[in-house]
Amino acid sequence: MIIDSQAVKNTCNASTESKGFCNYKCTNGIKRHLAVDTLGLPFFTHCTKASVSDDRGLIELLSQNLNYFRAKPVNIPKITILLDQGYHPEKIKTALQTLYPQIMTKIRFQLAPKPTGAEKAALDKTGFVPIATRWVIERSNAWMERCKSLVKNFERTLTHATAKLNLCFIRLMLKRLAQA
Repeated sequence: MIIDSQAVKNTCNASTESKGFCNYKCTNGIKRHLAVDTLGLPFFTHCTKASVSDDRGLIELLSQNLNYFRAKPVNIPKITILLDQGYHPEKIKTALQTLYPQIMTKIRFQLAPKPTGAEKAALDKTGFVPIATRWVIERSNAWMERCKSLVKNFERTLTHATAKLNLCFIRLMLKRLAQA
């Protein structure tokens, strides 16, 4: 499972309850928290104000879907959740264990590797170097951007924004099934 968040600007239609300012991205709007599988298809989606930290948004996302983890048997390998450098796994583990003490027997967090200067030099690259495992979720975010109504947040509530996000992925999966 790969997790990331995306800050999206609000339009004038958005209500004050869904408005927040993300200092990191300098965006006044919402954050879309997305958990995808290795193909880039969604496990879980969640929308928050942009002012909500990535850690808190991830905790909300996973706590809303605890039944998924409760249903997983303990005797199978742990689900690896790949995070980028903006997350703090220890803080997330502590918060999740208060909600469901056995969760760490079923999941584990792993930070995506960040290429060092030497690794970039060996590849003869400078600046941004994409990481293959992280690129899966970036591609999923790009798929969302193809839905014209998701370029900005046009919704009045966060619940409606999450529903529209889910509809976008349902549409994407139905188009793929129709081609098969």
